[in-house]
Amino acid sequence: MQDSKAMAKKDVPLVFFDLETTGLDVTTCEIIQIGAVCGVKTFNRYMLPQRDIGEKSSAVNHLTVVDQALRYNGEPVETVPLREALTDFIDFLRSFNQTRLVAHNGRCFDFPILVRVLQEFTLLDQFQRVVADFLDTKELSKTLLPEAQSYSQENLVMLTLGKTYEAHNALNDIRALQELYQALNPDADTVARHAFNL
Repeated sequence: MQDSKAMAKKDVPLVFFDLETTGLDVTTCEIIQIGAVCGVKTFNRYMLPQRDIGEKSSAVNHLTVVDQALRYNGEPVETVPLREALTDFIDFLRSFNQTRLVAHNGRCFDFPILVRVLQEFTLLDQFQRVVADFLDTKELSKTLLPEAQSYSQENLVMLTLGKTYEAHNALNDIRALQELYQALNPDADTVARHAFNL
């Protein structure tokens, strides 16, 4: 069997994606926001969690639950059930045919959480039919920017693009990530070496 990196497709649409969650434990946290962007097309869904949002997570992502309503920076946001958000996300991905799903620190955080939750809802097979492979831009950045002092997305955006952005909102994060990726402009072979399957 070939190595998944060698099998990675070189010319597939890149969908940049990010999750906001109730905590940092990838085995138990709940997804409360899914954001994705491919070019100018965007996807954004909020979900009301069944458990409390951890104080540290809330301090970072500015998401809270007040009176059974999810709020971002104190303002109510429209929520949908998690299953609906996941099926909508799969439909969004399907619109691009086979995609490469790209996230910063995705191998350690976003991808395992997403796969776990898709398995819980028996949606993993549908998801795998529309996603060719995965790419973690944190790992990619270590190859492309070995001199960086920190590989946090905020630091890389500042280092590469010379600007800051409102981090830890999934939609803001992915827009910045797409711009960062375009500025890094990795060649197809480097991307293929870093792409992987779960």
